Amino acid sequence: MSTGASESLLAVGLMSGTSMDGIDAALIRTDGHDLVAPLAFHSVAYDEPMRARLRGAIAAALTMERPAPHAEIDAVARDQTLAHAAAVKALLAQAGVAAADVALVGFHGQTIAHRPDRRWTWQIGDGALLARETGITVVHDFRCADVESGGQGAPLAPAYHRALVSGFRSQGPVAVLNLGGVGNITWFAGDDWGSFDTGPGNALIDDWVRAEAGLSHDAGGALAASGSVHEQVVAAMADLPWFDLAPPKSLDRHDFSLGAARGLSLADGAATLTAFTAVTVALALNHVPARPLRLLVCGGGRHNATLMAMLAARTGVQTLPVEAAGWNGDALEAEAFAYLGARTLMGLPISFPQTTGVAAPMCGGVISRP
Repeated sequence: MSTGASESLLAVGLMSGTSMDGIDAALIRTDGHDLVAPLAFHSVAYDEPMRARLRGAIAAALTMERPAPHAEIDAVARDQTLAHAAAVKALLAQAGVAAADVALVGFHGQTIAHRPDRRWTWQIGDGALLARETGITVVHDFRCADVESGGQGAPLAPAYHRALVSGFRSQGPVAVLNLGGVGNITWFAGDDWGSFDTGPGNALIDDWVRAEAGLSHDAGGALAASGSVHEQVVAAMADLPWFDLAPPKSLDRHDFSLGAARGLSLADGAATLTAFTAVTVALALNHVPARPLRLLVCGGGRHNATLMAMLAARTGVQTLPVEAAGWNGDALEAEAFAYLGARTLMGLPISFPQTTGVAAPMCGGVISRP
């Protein structure tokens, strides 16, 4: 229940997702409970050299047993932190808000490896540097406490989804599906709710079109629409024990590969990998206790018309972009980390047994002051 606008604060959220397309920055007013008022949004695309450096950092991290100092990773972490600082300043200038009036910045950082099975996860970004650069208190390192306590460390946006849907949960079961590099779903049925990763979101599609055609993504799903789905490849990719595991569960962007699609044409590969993403969502719904009446889709995947059509066909559920609920699907994850940062400052939990599998609701995040 909202504690009232008089107890609310201004918070900035920053998100650089597993698609590595850029930085999203959002400004909200929130009380850390059900009061959420989005105020402004700003997005900055990474240039290709930065994407290449991030891919290099990921490749280096995947060879390591645990996070450790590494010259290449440390250098890109500093530079992307400075890029985030510039995004905060641009957002506040756009909104006409002074930094002194903002209570916090929720800084997700860039995930370069996620290994909850080894009890670690790695999001690069220097929270202390960001606080100095912006002059604003920064909440960062949101996932590690959960993972160290035996949770999956993901997904974390569900707490924000719960605040957003509070006004229409009485209309029947509903689910919020986030399709970034990795997909995750948050389901609501009456007072019950939960969340888990579904499988690859856009990651394999993006990797395919970059490898085969030098493209950053399949714009609008046009390539997939022109190709044919190889159902035997989809079935082989979906035949993994992970999909049968009961949630909560999470995965790393690189837990799946393009191997099964090798040899397909550009268009057929795009179509097949798009269908695979849709199938993973259909498999995920088998773990949801009350089948949703609607799938509200956020993240870049909602811009892919072919994927949206395949989702509706493969799940049999009405599939809509979150704009149908009056939300900004591009801003949603950044808004979520503003909200989670506020909850951290207030000492409220950000992860829960039904979202990450942690034993009890727990607060998370590290606080760095200017």
